[in-house]
Amino acid sequence: MSVRELVVLGTASQVPTRHRNHNGYLLRWDGEGILFDPGEGTQRQMLRAGVAAHDINRICITHFHGDHSLGLAGVIQRINLDRVPHPVTAHYPASGQRFFERLRYATAYRETVALEQAPVGGDGSVLATTEAYTLDAHRLSHPVESYGYRITEPDGRRMLPEKLAAHGIKGPGVGRLLREGVLDGVTLDDVSEVRRGQRFAFVMDTRLCDGVHALAEGCDMLVIESTFLDEDGQLASDHGHLTAGQAARVARDAGVRHLVLTHFSQRYSDPYQFERQARAVGYEGELTVAQDLWRIPVPKRS
Repeated sequence: MSVRELVVLGTASQVPTRHRNHNGYLLRWDGEGILFDPGEGTQRQMLRAGVAAHDINRICITHFHGDHSLGLAGVIQRINLDRVPHPVTAHYPASGQRFFERLRYATAYRETVALEQAPVGGDGSVLATTEAYTLDAHRLSHPVESYGYRITEPDGRRMLPEKLAAHGIKGPGVGRLLREGVLDGVTLDDVSEVRRGQRFAFVMDTRLCDGVHALAEGCDMLVIESTFLDEDGQLASDHGHLTAGQAARVARDAGVRHLVLTHFSQRYSDPYQFERQARAVGYEGELTVAQDLWRIPVPKRS
């Protein structure tokens, strides 16, 4: 059975706390695992969360600040130590190539796995297209070059039993219609409707910018930083971050179904202040203030 869920490995910004590890998120998307922004301690968090190195097919780094990338060295070495049997592809800002190389070869180890490098070259880059999804990236606004990532499932078709019956199509005829697009003058549009593919976006350190809105548009799940509360909005802007209210407005305007807030500053002791501020701007969808080691399912199709 296919599984689509977010495994939260860490939710702290800048420095870990007693209760929050550096960033780290694994998206399970059917048979693949996409690891986002492995900060320091990610390898141990994977163990605690029941995530194996074999679960990783892609690694996506938004930018090369330490809380989003220091765990990359350990994760890469673990992938090799465990002799992961499939290729693993790493995506990251092309301008950070030197940082990627330093982390990849931080210490001596034996390379046993084909680690493919596919850096992000610009805004709107399509990084991968598979049968299950398209992965693209959009430029964000942060003091260092940063990108957010978006996964889009291809649209499918939902057959409508009452319309099939009205046209006398059943059994093998349904499969033939799906393959050929027309059967005895009946087209797919006559007996089916478009089943919109699911969409997931991952947005980390950034001010409000066009890239944030492009990534969030129409998403079933949006994982987005909300480092600061609204009363510290100027501080957020100065350091290239979002507030809880800003993140929620983006989700509200983009029609996001499930908003996941994360990447919290250690200055705040009550995480549910973020929820209250997100609701105050009128976001009415499902809302999660992320905690380490939580598993959050991607919403089922409408």
